[in-house]
Amino acid sequence: MKNHLFRKMSVTLLSATMLAAAVPAYAAADQVEVLVNGKIVDYGAVAPFIEEGTTLVPMEPTLKALNISADTVKLPTAPREINGESYVPLRAIGEAAGFEVKWDAASYSVLLVSTIPTEDGARGFLWEVVSHDGDKVYLVGSMHIADDSFYPLHESFEQAFAESEYLGVEIDVSKAADPEVQKLVSSLGMYQNGTTLKDHISEETYTALGEILKKNGMATNALDSFKPWVAETTIATLQSMQAGYEAQIGIDLYFTQKAAERDIPLIELESYESQLNMFNGFSKELQEFTLKSTIENYDSLGETVDQMAKVWKKGDEAGLLELIGEMAENEEYNQAMLVDRNIQMADKIEGFLNDPEEADYFVVVGAAHFPGEDGIVKLLEEKGYDVVRK
Repeated sequence: MKNHLFRKMSVTLLSATMLAAAVPAYAAADQVEVLVNGKIVDYGAVAPFIEEGTTLVPMEPTLKALNISADTVKLPTAPREINGESYVPLRAIGEAAGFEVKWDAASYSVLLVSTIPTEDGARGFLWEVVSHDGDKVYLVGSMHIADDSFYPLHESFEQAFAESEYLGVEIDVSKAADPEVQKLVSSLGMYQNGTTLKDHISEETYTALGEILKKNGMATNALDSFKPWVAETTIATLQSMQAGYEAQIGIDLYFTQKAAERDIPLIELESYESQLNMFNGFSKELQEFTLKSTIENYDSLGETVDQMAKVWKKGDEAGLLELIGEMAENEEYNQAMLVDRNIQMADKIEGFLNDPEEADYFVVVGAAHFPGEDGIVKLLEEKGYDVVRK
């Protein structure tokens, strides 16, 4: 069985650029909400309800939200007439129309995501925030590593980027090989006191790490100078590359290169120093645990990244919530990786929205930062902004 924390660390690929998003406001617990491809269905005066475990929805507004007509779907049961309104089982009508239907207990919502492939490119995660004076910030939930199957992106990404005068990113990934960045990696990621990795982790973990390095044609002591979080990142990257995923094809670098071509300013929401200090600040126990978990599940990493890639390309919010939900199980990890950073990034995005210059911003950060109670979308909504999935 896969270790849950291994899944959490794998979701780093959706949350931290250095180491290689939105559900609208939650519904009250007594009223079920329906979301189709991330957008809440407006039922007006009528409302869905749950009866004996089945969600029943008004038929006409549901068909409209699914963009289908009554004669294109075959239901297992006839609609029920309630107070003059025709109600149908949501799962039945959703699946018949080609949607994946999932129940999200935390938000008391039913999430429907289209499973019908299109030729319009990968859907991904894109939202639009409009400032009080009309300027826009486009939010892109990135996957920091990718392969050729991610492209072309859906045309909505290209249109939004073409409208924008600024690009915002977590960090400028094009500078990863710069001497200053490499020096920073060395100073924070390597032991400076004469000790080695072997002195800081168990003999069992150290031996297992050596076996993986040997499989990859490296010396068993190749990472002795580095701390556990660097070792974990290294072997995860090795396996991801073997599975065909690379940061050079990631969503971040794609738009960083396009910004350079257009000669538009690039703004970093974070820095290499802040991201490296975050990982370096993990407790000794968490660092070894994540390293051990990745080692134990090394052969399954490619499958996990495949799953994340599928979620991203489909723009599957329910799947994204499922993948990152496990992060909250470890308070230290979740607080550092998401909660604290989400607050800081939401504040900077609000600054873009309040920029007196008339300009639109295109902001690309890991997809894991957007959904949920602690996500950037919810934080911006609490600040009074409308955030709309595109």
